[in-house]
Amino acid sequence: MLPPILYAAAVNVPVTDFRRNLRAITGLSVVLVVISAVVVGFLLTWLLPGLPLAAAIALGAVVSPPDAVAFAAIGIGVAVGLVTVWARSRINQPTLTTAISFVVPFLAFLPAESVHASGVLSVVVAGLVTGYKSARHLSAQDRISERMNWRTIQLLLENGVFLVMGLQISGIIENVEEEGLDVWAGVGIGLLVVVALTVLRALFMIPLVISLRFEQRRAVGMLDRAEDFLANMYSPEMVARASEKRRNGIQRRIENQRSDWETLAREGLGWRGGAVLAWSGMRGVVTLAAAQSLPFDVPFRAELILIAFTVAIVSLLGMGATLPWFIRVLRVPGPDEEARLREVAAITDIIVSAGEDALRNPELVSADGDTFDPQYVDYTLARRRELANSFVGNLAAEPGSEFAQRSELYRLMLEAEQGAMLLARASGQYSSETLEYAQMVIDTDMARMAQQVRIA
Repeated sequence: MLPPILYAAAVNVPVTDFRRNLRAITGLSVVLVVISAVVVGFLLTWLLPGLPLAAAIALGAVVSPPDAVAFAAIGIGVAVGLVTVWARSRINQPTLTTAISFVVPFLAFLPAESVHASGVLSVVVAGLVTGYKSARHLSAQDRISERMNWRTIQLLLENGVFLVMGLQISGIIENVEEEGLDVWAGVGIGLLVVVALTVLRALFMIPLVISLRFEQRRAVGMLDRAEDFLANMYSPEMVARASEKRRNGIQRRIENQRSDWETLAREGLGWRGGAVLAWSGMRGVVTLAAAQSLPFDVPFRAELILIAFTVAIVSLLGMGATLPWFIRVLRVPGPDEEARLREVAAITDIIVSAGEDALRNPELVSADGDTFDPQYVDYTLARRRELANSFVGNLAAEPGSEFAQRSELYRLMLEAEQGAMLLARASGQYSSETLEYAQMVIDTDMARMAQQVRIA
């Protein structure tokens, strides 16, 4: 179950956010993991005399949770992601592309494991590549299906794993007792491990936050002299000699660099955010699944698994349940709604303007080579702009406002249409193909409206 669980999480990760937060991600997922594994390993060897250090560090790695970094795994993950996206982009059957997406995690995991690389890392890389490339190469229907299908799979698998593991607890306790070990001693050691991991994470956040605050101040300084820095990096002579494709790439890199500085200067991690991250070290499905992979000949195996279960349950129920309260106590500010609305309006305007420029192109012709009737062009442009303005207006609509009333009227209209659709289906006067098409039209409008409500 591990490959699809990891892939489901990775395929929905925004690559831009991953890149901008790479320093914090690397610190928490690599450096802290190594430190935690070693410290917990020595702690377990002290608490369980006779436990080999290698096995203790293995359990420390399980409860961290980590994975070995191997360049062969990265290459395999990138290759699998690129090849499967390319293949799916050339298939016009949504069910077949969905079926291929279900196989991707295993296509990435098994070859990496066969060459003794990290199958987990390969799956995560394949998911990141797929999520990033899908916007350019997959159809809208494929992208929607991928998001919904993998969120559903993630929900079922994660809860399924917890259900199965919960059913196994009684067997694990029996195994501990059969080995002549104390169950409550294992639970107590698990609690000590939770405390140790929490303290280590909190201590690690101190230098990490200091480092990130330094980067934030550096980003503010870079913004002040951004033009000079970028001009030195890409001289006008170099840009002039480059091809058009190369110039466009240079311009994108300049814009990305400036955007990264602006984001870091505006959203750098502070001490309150660091405290939240320190309290967010929950262990879940990966820990429970990885604990089962300990070899059967490892001493204290049953008790080690019980310790891992204790760590996962206590961290999820303790830290997970109290995290919202912790955030409120620290008064961590939430997102700036006005800024978010401005961003939505800005990007919507950019997107719609690009479409308008395409339709106003004097050389625009139809697939048959004929020119378009100007009145149809004007109607299409006006309709698209109206829909865009309505979408942005709905996000900021106050109760009783024009946009709020229009949205409610539209919802009432769609509900009435769905009622008429049900009556038409019950009448038996229409073919199943006609009914299916009419239902698809209503469902599309309802889904679009529901999406706007979720975003707002």
